[in-house]
Amino acid sequence: MNKYRVLLIIAIIVIGLASLGAIIGNYMIRPIINSLVAGEGVATLARQVLITALIYLLSVIGQYIAGRLFVYCAENTTANIRHDVFSHIQTLPVKYFDQREHGDLMSAMTNDVDNVSIALGQSLSNIVRSVLMFLGTIMMMFILSPILSVINIILLGLLYFAVKIVASKSSKAFRSRQATLANLNGFIEEYMSGQKVIKVYNHEQETIEDFSEHNEKLFEDATKADTFATLMFPLTGNLTYVVFSIIAMIGSYMTINGVFAMDIGTLASYLNFTRNVSRPVTMIANQFNMIVAALAGAERIFDILDEEPEIDEGQVKLVTDQKGRCYWHVPTTLYDCQAIIARTEQMRQADLPDAEFTERYPGCLVPLRGDLRFVNVSFGYDNTHDPVLKDVSFYAKPGQRLAFVGTTGAGKTTITNLINRFYEINKGNIYFDGIDIRDIKKQDLRHQLGMVLQEVHLFEDTIKENIRYGRLDATDEEIVAAAKAANAHDLIMQLNDGYDTMLTPDGLNLSQGQRQLISIARAAVNDPPILILDEATSSVDTRTESLIGQGMDEIMQERTVFAIAHRLSTVRHSNAILVLENGLIIERGEHHELMDLKGRYYEFNTGVVELE
Repeated sequence: MNKYRVLLIIAIIVIGLASLGAIIGNYMIRPIINSLVAGEGVATLARQVLITALIYLLSVIGQYIAGRLFVYCAENTTANIRHDVFSHIQTLPVKYFDQREHGDLMSAMTNDVDNVSIALGQSLSNIVRSVLMFLGTIMMMFILSPILSVINIILLGLLYFAVKIVASKSSKAFRSRQATLANLNGFIEEYMSGQKVIKVYNHEQETIEDFSEHNEKLFEDATKADTFATLMFPLTGNLTYVVFSIIAMIGSYMTINGVFAMDIGTLASYLNFTRNVSRPVTMIANQFNMIVAALAGAERIFDILDEEPEIDEGQVKLVTDQKGRCYWHVPTTLYDCQAIIARTEQMRQADLPDAEFTERYPGCLVPLRGDLRFVNVSFGYDNTHDPVLKDVSFYAKPGQRLAFVGTTGAGKTTITNLINRFYEINKGNIYFDGIDIRDIKKQDLRHQLGMVLQEVHLFEDTIKENIRYGRLDATDEEIVAAAKAANAHDLIMQLNDGYDTMLTPDGLNLSQGQRQLISIARAAVNDPPILILDEATSSVDTRTESLIGQGMDEIMQERTVFAIAHRLSTVRHSNAILVLENGLIIERGEHHELMDLKGRYYEFNTGVVELE
């Protein structure tokens, strides 16, 4: 809240003046009652009542102004927190999302942030006002009667310890409730998105039972937390009544017997302060439950903000000359140009940059070709388990098509994750145009990779904007050209609004095939030198697969392609097929070579071994 420090200071000053007005208003009871007892005139009494009313009016106006300032600062701060959390989430590595439930993140962005917002907007102002009122009231009580005030402080100390015991238990209960609520949100999100699977396997009743377990756990934790919350008010309320009664009896005795010169006006004013001194305590106790919930939410929010963002130490970036040719700009401190060229094919004359362009970017300018090589790569998602990939080596020259086949868990998708640097390898090297991908800036690296996945995610926007997501500066003409290349144009034009058709979340108002064709167009509009196809046709029918295949054949021209497929018919024309098993490449070659080998690929094709 540093940005709103001045406003907060003004709000605290205003609320302090308003509290001072309320305290003075309470004190005015003393002269009013003493005037009545002394038999002073109506004019004097009316003047004192009018002054008291004016003081209270100014106090109310001050509290309103301070409340508005607190709410303004709180809502702006909450908006900034929400923005910071969302922005920070975008910087986190993919493995962070693989290890956490999406519902947990959703709960932090909604429930936890809302609790913080309420605490800042309402609870904070109430606590500040209560603290100022408490301190001012204690001061006035000592001015009116030091003896009664000492007794009052002792009794309030006993009240404080009672509240502290309940508060400590309440804090633990509210943290447990927040965690349980996050788990329930994650469960609901997961099972709402999996309704088709639930219904196909007739697991509605089992799902209800699982939900009931989560719901029962939340019920227990919420009941415990709310029990302490509801206990706080009657506990403080009844104890303050006891304190008031004791002070009233002692004060009455002192007034009747003239002890310490106590008069009726002083006693009345003091008793009013005694009653009011418990109100700030009660108010703080009531707000404490919300503060505890906000602190529990803030703890979860800061856990997200404390997560280390994705590290990018790459120094190699992509640059483009006046002719539209792209080059990797490699600092001479990293590589020798000849060493890079030696890892790939010799640089063609047409690839040589102009002298002026070379002067602008001193160092080594390596043409963007799409040459990708794995050299003795080993990787595991968890160091405590066996690696998913074990000493894997292969290469793809520019324009070649490589296919990966194997059973589930063999390591096919892991290879694509490593190419994108979603995860860092444990051992070995991956070279892109002769440059270790760890030395390339991640944004520039990923911009050269187009991906078409089995599970297509489309945004709630028009078809045009979903395709444009592949390259945000793409023109409408380029979007149409990409759709035509992906064989999606005719299907799009059959829709009532064509490219302006509004999609529902995940594009559920389209068929699986239509969504996949739009996904291919989205990859094509970026015009990447490397294309990754991760089981892009495994969820569609044969006719749709043919349409998708035609679209992919078009955009695969002159690109390096890595294809993962369960339908072996889609990989037969690849330049090389790599068969993976238990993290190892056990066979490699063209389709006819592997069929003649009569090994695992042959068994996949003939049905001897299921390709799951």
